[in-house]
Amino acid sequence: MTSRDPGHAALLNRLRKNRRHLARWLEREGITCYRLYDADIPEYAVAVDLYQAEALHVHLQEYQAPRSIPEEKTRQRLETAVAAVEEALEVPRERIQVKVRRTRKRGEQYEKLAGTGRFHEVREDGLRLLVNFTDYLDTGLFLDHRITRRMVREQAGGRRFLNLFAYTGTATVHAAAGGAVETTTVDLSRTYLEWAGRNMALNGFTGAEHRRVRADCLQWLRESDDRERYDLIFLDPPSFSTSKRMQGTFDVQRDHVWLIRTAMRLLTPGGLLIFSNNLRRFEMDRDALAAFDLRDITRATLPRDFARNPRIHHCWEIRHCLSGC
Repeated sequence: MTSRDPGHAALLNRLRKNRRHLARWLEREGITCYRLYDADIPEYAVAVDLYQAEALHVHLQEYQAPRSIPEEKTRQRLETAVAAVEEALEVPRERIQVKVRRTRKRGEQYEKLAGTGRFHEVREDGLRLLVNFTDYLDTGLFLDHRITRRMVREQAGGRRFLNLFAYTGTATVHAAAGGAVETTTVDLSRTYLEWAGRNMALNGFTGAEHRRVRADCLQWLRESDDRERYDLIFLDPPSFSTSKRMQGTFDVQRDHVWLIRTAMRLLTPGGLLIFSNNLRRFEMDRDALAAFDLRDITRATLPRDFARNPRIHHCWEIRHCLSGC
């Protein structure tokens, strides 16, 4: 039984300790969706995210175990983790969603996990956003980009905003809330674009100035008219993807120079491009991008609840050099 696992008590104590440690900060910042635990104890390699919707929900992701660990031991550890979360947070099992985050092969796409169509509303900085705990590997809200979205909101006033690889459009919602005069949200997935539309509508942003485009972002960039310019761009590509533009594949390490250069064609002279990706070993080719003003803001965009995972994303501010770099 999971209750007999000798690690149960240690994990239970860590979960409770983390929650106490974060409590004042969460209250001060008004944060209701956050990461509580991220493989703090190596034997229990799971990430535990909490979402306060109509009730408290837990999204528990198990990191893929090394092949050297017997399957039975892996299963027991996961059962222990679920039991400890249930006890520490006093959340019923039906509100703990468990998923396995395995390493994908290059170009492999995540498949839909279920078809419940069940969405829950959460809040972030006063905005209403929809999440789904069951149907996809991710929930629709990347918690590690909480600060990045806030930065978008702060920079958006009076600007034209472009969101590439937009996913569920949460950054677009923040831009609109920050006073963007126009927003363009581009993603290949019809599902995610519709989700983005629902997020926008929840917050009252339904006018013609808020445009959604279903397209391969790489092809869309290549074919975009240079005369259509944006003052603020959020560019958050996947680490790997399939795309006709890149001979069938996109690799953010290999292709980021082309991607950034092409996106910068659409940025106004005084504009700002925020570039992010989650390839853990990513290295920016500064020499190839020397024509631009590059500023690494990764540390500034890392929320306190992700301090144990400082390489969860890389983030850069990129501007045109107006008077030499």
